[in-house]
Amino acid sequence: MNGDVVVAAAHAGRSAGVSGCADIVSVPLRGAEDAMVGESRWDEIRRMRAEGMSVSKIARVADLDRKTVRRCLSRAQWAPYRRRAKEVTLLAAHQRWLVERAPEVNYSAQILFQELRAQRGFAGGYDTVKNAVRPLRMEVAADLLTQTRFETDPGEQSQVDWGEVRVPFGDEIVRVQVFVMTLGYSRRAWVEGFANEQMASLLTAHEHAFEHFGGRTREMLYDRMRTVVIVEPGGKRRWNPTFDAFAKFWGFEPRLCRAYRAQTKGKVESGVKYVKRNFVPGRSFRDLDDFNEQLRAWNTEIADVRIHGTTHERPIERFAREAPALAATHGQPSFLQAMQRDRVVADDWLVSIDTNRYSVPWRLVGKTVQVARLGLTWQILYRGSLVAEHEAMAGKYQLSIKPEHGPGPAMRNARRIFAGPPPIPKPGAAPAPVVQIRDLCLYDQILEAV
Repeated sequence: MNGDVVVAAAHAGRSAGVSGCADIVSVPLRGAEDAMVGESRWDEIRRMRAEGMSVSKIARVADLDRKTVRRCLSRAQWAPYRRRAKEVTLLAAHQRWLVERAPEVNYSAQILFQELRAQRGFAGGYDTVKNAVRPLRMEVAADLLTQTRFETDPGEQSQVDWGEVRVPFGDEIVRVQVFVMTLGYSRRAWVEGFANEQMASLLTAHEHAFEHFGGRTREMLYDRMRTVVIVEPGGKRRWNPTFDAFAKFWGFEPRLCRAYRAQTKGKVESGVKYVKRNFVPGRSFRDLDDFNEQLRAWNTEIADVRIHGTTHERPIERFAREAPALAATHGQPSFLQAMQRDRVVADDWLVSIDTNRYSVPWRLVGKTVQVARLGLTWQILYRGSLVAEHEAMAGKYQLSIKPEHGPGPAMRNARRIFAGPPPIPKPGAAPAPVVQIRDLCLYDQILEAV
């Protein structure tokens, strides 16, 4: 995407600045604008063409000359603007680093020059670096000036991101990771809090969002989070295998936003800010469950029915037009439940699954077992062997305990096997008191009743 930034007005004669709105570059001449088309805009031009848009319409939407659009379409791949041959030769070995590092230091040629000399053995001069950075800076400034808000069709795209908030849980301030999925057309969102951003949290949040919306979009846009994409040595990127399997399981196409270009997923970025500014202030919570209960109520009663600042409509009303275009997900089994997950057996020989607890043989206390759902049944395995099965409970904070898993039967059998014959009473001695041997499970039942 080219982002969700409203087109800024160009002020002639101003220099190209990227750190704020004070400095804005002049709009380039049409003959030179193709050299300043960034990779994200180049991708969008080819994407619009693949969707059947004419060259003229693409030129209008992207605010480019038709000749520029044709040149972009004629190239097999995007290439950055390049300076004179000598400069390219001096910086050839550092070009990839320069493109990635420049936005991190706000396109400061001085900082880049210092780092190149100190860390990368660059032998050229400052002017060479300055000339190489200038088109990168101009590219960003030109994008900010010429980009138009790119609206997606109903059911086409949703955007996903995390945001962190610090909220009171009783007397303690706790960090909560907030998952936000925003539908691109309607701006309706699903928001949910988690203790972390790990894979299980990410996939759980997706499936809860699909259930909330009653379907999914054709594609989803992500930041470069580690649970989604893995960066290998040398900078090569590949999808996280578990996430890739999840995307194929549900049938959506994942896409990555461009590095250091948050505006490419501006809809969800706005959603994260909205949660932080409108939901969090002034609230307190008992725990994470209470946080999510309040968050769901706020999402339904406030976020869904507000007049959105961009669309000037209520998200829930636009969703009525988007819902028929979503790919239905109702009835499809859960990927997360079908996936084996590790659990450590607690001291009470129970494992926790989705807030409920299920028993396993007591000898597995402290061991790591694997849990997976098969239909309506939870299967628990240890070293590949099935050790317990339980019917999945629909509620929360419930117990499913099978007596044969406890230590009672084993202790009873041990007493029977290893106990010797009863002692022979001495003549005249008082008879020994009769002691009833009870199954230890009885004591568990008594404790539970107490």
